[in-house]
Amino acid sequence: MKTIGFIGLGLIGGSIARTIRKFHPDYRLLAFDKDRDALAEAVSLNVIDGICDIEDERLYNCDYLFLCAPVEFNVEYMEKIKDSLGENCILTDVGSVKSIIHEKVTELGLEGKFIGGHPMAGSERSGFSNSSDHLLENAYYIVTPGGEVALDRISDFTELVSSLGAIPLVLTAEEHDFITAGVSHLPHIVASALVNLVNLLDNDAQYMKMIAAGGFRDITRIASSSPVMWEQICLENQKNISTVLDEFIRMLIQIRCSIDNKEADNIFDMFASSKDYRDSIDIVDNSLIPRSYVLYIDVADEAGAIATIATILATEKVSIKNIGIIHNREFEDGVLKIEFYTDAALEQAKVLLTKRNYKICER
Repeated sequence: MKTIGFIGLGLIGGSIARTIRKFHPDYRLLAFDKDRDALAEAVSLNVIDGICDIEDERLYNCDYLFLCAPVEFNVEYMEKIKDSLGENCILTDVGSVKSIIHEKVTELGLEGKFIGGHPMAGSERSGFSNSSDHLLENAYYIVTPGGEVALDRISDFTELVSSLGAIPLVLTAEEHDFITAGVSHLPHIVASALVNLVNLLDNDAQYMKMIAAGGFRDITRIASSSPVMWEQICLENQKNISTVLDEFIRMLIQIRCSIDNKEADNIFDMFASSKDYRDSIDIVDNSLIPRSYVLYIDVADEAGAIATIATILATEKVSIKNIGIIHNREFEDGVLKIEFYTDAALEQAKVLLTKRNYKICER
Protein backbone atom coordinates (compact mmCIF):
# COMPACT_ATOMS: atom_id res chain seq x y z
CA MET A 1 0.00 0.00 0.00
CA LYS A 2 1.24 3.46 -0.92
CA THR A 3 0.29 6.86 0.44
CA ILE A 4 -0.13 9.57 -2.17
CA GLY A 5 -0.65 13.26 -1.53
CA PHE A 6 -2.03 16.09 -3.65
CA ILE A 7 -1.52 19.82 -3.46
CA GLY A 8 -4.35 20.97 -5.69
CA LEU A 9 -7.38 18.85 -6.48
CA GLY A 10 -8.84 20.37 -9.61
CA LEU A 11 -9.47 18.73 -12.98
CA ILE A 12 -6.09 17.00 -13.34
CA GLY A 13 -5.33 16.38 -9.68
CA GLY A 14 -8.86 15.13 -9.14
CA SER A 15 -8.71 12.85 -12.18
CA ILE A 16 -5.40 11.34 -11.07
CA ALA A 17 -6.83 10.78 -7.58
CA ARG A 18 -10.02 9.20 -8.97
CA THR A 19 -7.99 6.94 -11.25
CA ILE A 20 -5.68 5.83 -8.44
CA ARG A 21 -8.74 5.06 -6.32
CA LYS A 22 -10.18 3.04 -9.22
CA PHE A 23 -7.10 0.90 -9.88
CA HIS A 24 -5.51 0.94 -6.40
CA PRO A 25 -8.38 1.03 -3.89
CA ASP A 26 -6.02 0.14 -1.03
CA TYR A 27 -3.83 3.23 -1.49
CA ARG A 28 -4.21 6.06 1.02
CA LEU A 29 -4.90 9.43 -0.61
CA LEU A 30 -4.46 12.80 1.12
CA ALA A 31 -5.07 16.25 -0.32
CA PHE A 32 -4.75 19.98 0.27
CA ASP A 33 -6.67 22.54 -1.78
CA LYS A 34 -7.75 26.12 -1.15
CA ASP A 35 -11.18 25.11 -2.40
CA ARG A 36 -12.66 23.42 0.66
CA ASP A 37 -15.81 22.47 -1.24
CA ALA A 38 -13.71 20.41 -3.68
CA LEU A 39 -12.07 18.60 -0.76
CA ALA A 40 -15.43 17.94 0.88
CA GLU A 41 -16.79 16.52 -2.37
CA ALA A 42 -13.72 14.31 -2.79
CA VAL A 43 -14.15 12.92 0.72
CA SER A 44 -17.88 12.34 0.26
CA LEU A 45 -17.18 10.37 -2.94
CA ASN A 46 -14.45 8.35 -1.19
CA VAL A 47 -11.85 9.68 -3.64
CA ILE A 48 -9.52 10.84 -0.85
CA ASP A 49 -9.10 9.56 2.68
CA GLY A 50 -8.01 12.73 4.42
CA ILE A 51 -7.90 16.51 4.17
CA CYS A 52 -4.66 18.30 5.03
CA ASP A 53 -3.48 21.86 5.40
CA ILE A 54 -0.30 22.98 3.68
CA GLU A 55 1.77 22.48 6.85
CA ASP A 56 0.48 18.97 7.55
CA GLU A 57 3.52 16.68 7.87
CA ARG A 58 1.45 13.74 6.58
CA LEU A 59 1.67 15.24 3.09
CA TYR A 60 5.46 15.26 3.14
CA ASN A 61 5.86 11.65 4.18
CA CYS A 62 3.85 10.28 1.26
CA ASP A 63 5.42 7.99 -1.31
CA TYR A 64 4.45 10.54 -3.99
CA LEU A 65 3.33 14.14 -3.58
CA PHE A 66 1.61 15.59 -6.68
CA LEU A 67 1.77 19.34 -7.26
CA CYS A 68 -1.43 20.01 -9.24
CA ALA A 69 -1.82 23.76 -8.92
CA PRO A 70 -0.93 26.25 -11.70
CA VAL A 71 2.85 26.42 -12.28
CA GLU A 72 3.39 29.74 -10.51
CA PHE A 73 1.69 28.37 -7.39
CA ASN A 74 3.58 25.09 -7.61
CA VAL A 75 6.82 27.09 -7.54
CA GLU A 76 5.64 28.90 -4.40
CA TYR A 77 4.63 25.64 -2.73
CA MET A 78 8.01 24.09 -3.51
CA GLU A 79 9.75 26.93 -1.67
CA LYS A 80 7.52 26.35 1.38
CA ILE A 81 7.88 22.57 1.55
CA LYS A 82 11.47 21.95 0.40
CA ASP A 83 12.74 21.38 3.96
CA SER A 84 9.74 19.29 5.01
CA LEU A 85 9.90 16.49 2.43
CA GLY A 86 10.42 13.06 3.92
CA GLU A 87 13.44 11.00 2.95
CA ASN A 88 11.44 8.65 0.72
CA CYS A 89 8.96 11.17 -0.70
CA ILE A 90 9.10 11.78 -4.45
CA LEU A 91 7.77 15.18 -5.49
CA THR A 92 6.08 15.39 -8.91
CA ASP A 93 3.95 17.89 -10.81
CA VAL A 94 1.48 17.93 -13.71
CA GLY A 95 2.35 21.29 -15.29
CA SER A 96 2.17 22.02 -19.02
CA VAL A 97 5.59 23.72 -19.00
CA LYS A 98 8.55 21.83 -17.55
CA SER A 99 11.70 23.97 -17.86
CA ILE A 100 10.58 26.60 -15.35
CA ILE A 101 9.75 24.00 -12.69
CA HIS A 102 13.03 22.13 -13.23
CA GLU A 103 14.97 25.38 -12.90
CA LYS A 104 13.30 25.92 -9.53
CA VAL A 105 14.03 22.32 -8.52
CA THR A 106 17.73 22.89 -9.21
CA GLU A 107 17.70 26.21 -7.35
CA LEU A 108 16.15 24.54 -4.30
CA GLY A 109 18.43 21.49 -4.39
CA LEU A 110 15.60 19.02 -5.00
CA GLU A 111 17.05 17.25 -8.07
CA GLY A 112 17.17 13.92 -6.21
CA LYS A 113 13.54 14.10 -5.10
CA PHE A 114 11.71 15.46 -8.15
CA ILE A 115 10.17 13.75 -11.20
CA GLY A 116 8.37 16.12 -13.51
CA GLY A 117 5.17 14.98 -15.15
CA HIS A 118 2.61 16.17 -17.68
CA PRO A 119 -0.46 14.05 -18.47
CA MET A 120 -1.48 14.96 -22.04
CA ALA A 121 -5.14 15.02 -21.13
CA GLY A 122 -7.61 17.64 -20.08
CA SER A 123 -10.86 19.37 -20.86
CA GLU A 124 -12.21 22.79 -21.67
CA ARG A 125 -13.87 22.52 -18.23
CA SER A 126 -12.03 22.84 -14.94
CA GLY A 127 -12.38 21.92 -11.28
CA PHE A 128 -12.74 18.72 -9.29
CA SER A 129 -16.41 18.37 -10.22
CA ASN A 130 -15.35 17.86 -13.87
CA SER A 131 -12.62 15.32 -13.09
CA SER A 132 -13.04 11.66 -14.01
CA ASP A 133 -11.45 8.27 -13.44
CA HIS A 134 -10.85 7.71 -17.19
CA LEU A 135 -9.32 11.05 -18.24
CA LEU A 136 -5.85 9.44 -18.36
CA GLU A 137 -6.96 6.40 -20.34
CA ASN A 138 -4.59 5.85 -23.32
CA ALA A 139 -3.17 9.36 -22.81
CA TYR A 140 0.55 10.03 -23.07
CA TYR A 141 1.99 10.97 -19.69
CA ILE A 142 5.25 12.83 -20.21
CA VAL A 143 7.85 12.12 -17.52
CA THR A 144 10.80 14.52 -17.05
CA PRO A 145 13.06 13.18 -14.25
CA GLY A 146 15.32 15.35 -12.16
CA GLY A 147 19.01 14.82 -12.87
CA GLU A 148 19.79 13.01 -9.62
CA VAL A 149 16.73 10.79 -9.15
CA ALA A 150 17.61 7.12 -8.73
CA LEU A 151 16.69 4.96 -11.72
CA ASP A 152 14.62 2.60 -9.60
CA ARG A 153 12.47 5.53 -8.40
CA ILE A 154 11.93 6.64 -12.00
CA SER A 155 11.00 3.08 -12.92
CA ASP A 156 8.55 2.86 -10.00
CA PHE A 157 6.90 6.11 -11.05
CA THR A 158 6.50 5.08 -14.70
CA GLU A 159 4.99 1.80 -13.49
CA LEU A 160 2.47 3.78 -11.44
CA VAL A 161 1.62 5.86 -14.51
CA SER A 162 1.16 2.70 -16.61
CA SER A 163 -1.06 1.15 -13.94
CA LEU A 164 -3.45 4.09 -14.34
CA GLY A 165 -4.02 3.31 -18.02
CA ALA A 166 -1.75 6.09 -19.30
CA ILE A 167 1.31 5.75 -21.56
CA PRO A 168 4.53 7.04 -19.94
CA LEU A 169 7.02 8.79 -22.23
CA VAL A 170 10.34 9.98 -20.78
CA LEU A 171 11.70 13.25 -22.21
CA THR A 172 13.95 16.06 -21.10
CA ALA A 173 12.25 19.24 -19.93
CA GLU A 174 13.61 21.08 -22.98
CA GLU A 175 12.27 18.46 -25.41
CA HIS A 176 8.88 18.56 -23.72
CA ASP A 177 8.52 22.33 -23.88
CA PHE A 178 9.44 22.57 -27.58
CA ILE A 179 7.17 19.68 -28.57
CA THR A 180 4.16 20.98 -26.64
CA ALA A 181 4.73 24.48 -28.04
CA GLY A 182 4.07 23.00 -31.49
CA VAL A 183 1.34 20.44 -30.87
CA SER A 184 -0.51 21.97 -27.93
CA HIS A 185 0.27 25.61 -27.20
CA LEU A 186 0.24 26.91 -30.79
CA PRO A 187 -3.10 25.20 -31.63
CA HIS A 188 -4.74 26.93 -28.65
CA ILE A 189 -3.36 30.30 -29.77
CA VAL A 190 -4.52 29.71 -33.36
CA ALA A 191 -7.98 28.58 -32.24
CA SER A 192 -8.42 31.63 -30.03
CA ALA A 193 -7.16 33.96 -32.77
CA LEU A 194 -9.52 32.43 -35.32
CA VAL A 195 -12.53 32.82 -33.02
CA ASN A 196 -11.59 36.43 -32.34
CA LEU A 197 -11.15 37.04 -36.08
CA VAL A 198 -14.63 35.75 -36.93
CA ASN A 199 -16.07 37.78 -34.07
CA LEU A 200 -14.36 40.87 -35.51
CA LEU A 201 -15.49 40.23 -39.08
CA ASP A 202 -19.07 39.23 -38.27
CA ASN A 203 -21.92 41.67 -38.90
CA ASP A 204 -24.57 42.85 -36.45
CA ALA A 205 -26.85 39.97 -37.41
CA GLN A 206 -24.02 37.56 -36.50
CA TYR A 207 -24.52 35.39 -39.57
CA MET A 208 -20.98 33.99 -39.31
CA LYS A 209 -21.70 32.79 -35.79
CA MET A 210 -25.08 31.41 -36.87
CA ILE A 211 -23.83 29.27 -39.75
CA ALA A 212 -20.42 28.26 -38.35
CA ALA A 213 -20.03 24.74 -39.70
CA GLY A 214 -18.44 21.56 -38.41
CA GLY A 215 -14.94 22.42 -39.53
CA PHE A 216 -14.95 25.74 -37.68
CA ARG A 217 -16.38 24.19 -34.52
CA ASP A 218 -13.89 21.33 -34.55
CA ILE A 219 -10.74 23.41 -34.85
CA THR A 220 -11.90 26.08 -32.39
CA ARG A 221 -13.31 23.84 -29.63
CA ILE A 222 -10.15 24.26 -27.56
CA ALA A 223 -10.66 28.03 -27.55
CA SER A 224 -13.12 27.35 -24.70
CA SER A 225 -10.28 26.34 -22.38
CA SER A 226 -9.32 28.31 -19.27
CA PRO A 227 -7.98 31.80 -20.16
CA VAL A 228 -6.04 31.90 -16.89
CA MET A 229 -4.22 28.66 -17.62
CA TRP A 230 -3.31 29.61 -21.19
CA GLU A 231 -2.13 33.07 -20.20
CA GLN A 232 0.31 31.39 -17.81
CA ILE A 233 1.44 28.83 -20.37
CA CYS A 234 2.21 31.54 -22.95
CA LEU A 235 4.30 33.49 -20.44
CA GLU A 236 6.09 30.41 -19.08
CA ASN A 237 6.95 28.86 -22.47
CA GLN A 238 7.47 32.17 -24.27
CA LYS A 239 10.69 31.32 -26.13
CA ASN A 240 9.46 28.06 -27.66
CA ILE A 241 6.03 29.45 -28.51
CA SER A 242 7.62 32.46 -30.19
CA THR A 243 9.83 30.15 -32.28
CA VAL A 244 6.95 28.03 -33.57
CA LEU A 245 4.80 31.12 -34.11
CA ASP A 246 7.53 32.56 -36.36
CA GLU A 247 7.44 29.40 -38.47
CA PHE A 248 3.65 29.41 -38.59
CA ILE A 249 3.51 33.06 -39.64
CA ARG A 250 6.10 32.39 -42.35
CA MET A 251 3.99 29.51 -43.62
CA LEU A 252 0.82 31.65 -43.64
CA ILE A 253 2.60 34.30 -45.68
CA GLN A 254 3.67 31.66 -48.20
CA ILE A 255 0.09 30.37 -48.43
CA ARG A 256 -1.24 33.89 -48.98
CA CYS A 257 1.31 34.47 -51.76
CA SER A 258 0.31 31.20 -53.45
CA ILE A 259 -3.35 32.20 -53.33
CA ASP A 260 -2.68 35.75 -54.53
CA ASN A 261 -0.61 34.43 -57.44
CA LYS A 262 -3.01 31.56 -58.17
CA GLU A 263 -0.22 28.99 -57.83
CA ALA A 264 -2.42 25.92 -58.14
CA ASP A 265 0.36 23.38 -57.62
CA ASN A 266 1.52 24.96 -54.37
CA ILE A 267 -2.03 25.19 -53.05
CA PHE A 268 -2.74 21.56 -53.95
CA ASP A 269 0.56 20.40 -52.38
CA MET A 270 -0.30 22.21 -49.14
CA PHE A 271 -3.64 20.44 -48.78
CA ALA A 272 -2.28 17.08 -49.99
CA SER A 273 0.73 17.01 -47.66
CA SER A 274 -1.36 18.10 -44.66
CA LYS A 275 -3.97 15.44 -45.45
CA ASP A 276 -1.32 12.71 -45.70
CA TYR A 277 0.33 13.70 -42.42
CA ARG A 278 -2.97 14.17 -40.57
CA ASP A 279 -4.26 10.80 -41.78
CA SER A 280 -1.11 9.17 -40.37
CA ILE A 281 -1.86 10.33 -36.84
CA ASP A 282 -3.53 7.71 -34.67
CA ILE A 283 -6.78 8.99 -33.22
CA VAL A 284 -6.28 8.23 -29.53
CA ASP A 285 -7.25 10.10 -26.42
CA ASN A 286 -3.82 11.65 -25.85
CA SER A 287 -4.29 15.37 -26.28
CA LEU A 288 -5.01 18.17 -23.85
CA ILE A 289 -8.57 18.15 -25.02
CA PRO A 290 -9.76 14.54 -25.07
CA ARG A 291 -11.35 12.88 -28.06
CA SER A 292 -15.08 13.35 -28.52
CA TYR A 293 -17.12 10.17 -28.91
CA VAL A 294 -19.62 11.34 -31.52
CA LEU A 295 -21.99 9.72 -34.01
CA TYR A 296 -23.87 11.47 -36.81
CA ILE A 297 -27.16 9.89 -37.86
CA ASP A 298 -29.07 10.65 -41.03
CA VAL A 299 -32.69 10.90 -39.88
CA ALA A 300 -35.77 12.56 -41.26
CA ASP A 301 -36.96 15.73 -39.56
CA GLU A 302 -40.21 14.33 -38.25
CA ALA A 303 -42.02 14.12 -34.94
CA GLY A 304 -40.65 11.47 -32.59
CA ALA A 305 -37.43 10.77 -34.53
CA ILE A 306 -35.10 11.91 -31.74
CA ALA A 307 -37.27 10.37 -29.02
CA THR A 308 -37.18 6.98 -30.78
CA ILE A 309 -33.40 6.93 -30.96
CA ALA A 310 -33.04 8.11 -27.37
CA THR A 311 -35.42 5.35 -26.23
CA ILE A 312 -33.45 2.67 -28.11
CA LEU A 313 -30.26 3.72 -26.37
CA ALA A 314 -31.84 4.24 -22.95
CA THR A 315 -33.43 0.78 -23.05
CA GLU A 316 -29.94 -0.73 -23.34
CA LYS A 317 -28.58 1.66 -20.67
CA VAL A 318 -26.35 3.58 -23.09
CA SER A 319 -25.67 6.99 -21.53
CA ILE A 320 -25.85 10.03 -23.82
CA LYS A 321 -23.68 13.06 -23.03
CA ASN A 322 -25.30 15.39 -25.56
CA ILE A 323 -27.75 15.21 -28.45
CA GLY A 324 -28.81 17.82 -30.98
CA ILE A 325 -29.74 18.73 -34.53
CA ILE A 326 -27.07 20.01 -36.93
CA HIS A 327 -28.45 23.09 -38.68
CA ASN A 328 -25.46 23.60 -40.99
CA ARG A 329 -24.49 20.35 -42.70
CA GLU A 330 -21.36 21.55 -44.46
CA PHE A 331 -18.78 18.77 -43.95
CA GLU A 332 -21.38 16.82 -41.93
CA ASP A 333 -22.70 13.39 -42.84
CA GLY A 334 -25.74 13.27 -40.59
CA VAL A 335 -28.34 15.66 -39.33
CA LEU A 336 -28.52 14.29 -35.75
CA LYS A 337 -25.40 14.51 -33.58
CA ILE A 338 -25.06 12.31 -30.49
CA GLU A 339 -22.08 12.56 -28.12
CA PHE A 340 -21.19 9.81 -25.63
CA TYR A 341 -19.02 9.66 -22.54
CA THR A 342 -16.91 6.68 -23.61
CA ASP A 343 -15.77 4.82 -26.69
CA ALA A 344 -17.54 1.68 -25.41
CA ALA A 345 -20.87 3.52 -25.32
CA LEU A 346 -20.30 4.83 -28.84
CA GLU A 347 -19.57 1.36 -30.18
CA GLN A 348 -22.62 -0.12 -28.45
CA ALA A 349 -24.81 2.64 -29.92
CA LYS A 350 -23.46 1.96 -33.42
CA VAL A 351 -24.43 -1.70 -33.15
CA LEU A 352 -27.90 -0.98 -31.76
CA LEU A 353 -28.78 1.70 -34.32
CA THR A 354 -27.28 -0.14 -37.29
CA LYS A 355 -29.48 -3.15 -36.49
CA ARG A 356 -32.46 -0.84 -36.82
CA ASN A 357 -31.29 0.35 -40.24
CA TYR A 358 -30.18 3.81 -39.23
CA LYS A 359 -27.42 5.28 -41.38
CA ILE A 360 -24.46 5.88 -39.04
CA CYS A 361 -21.59 8.24 -39.76
CA GLU A 362 -18.41 8.91 -37.77
CA ARG A 363 -15.81 11.60 -38.08
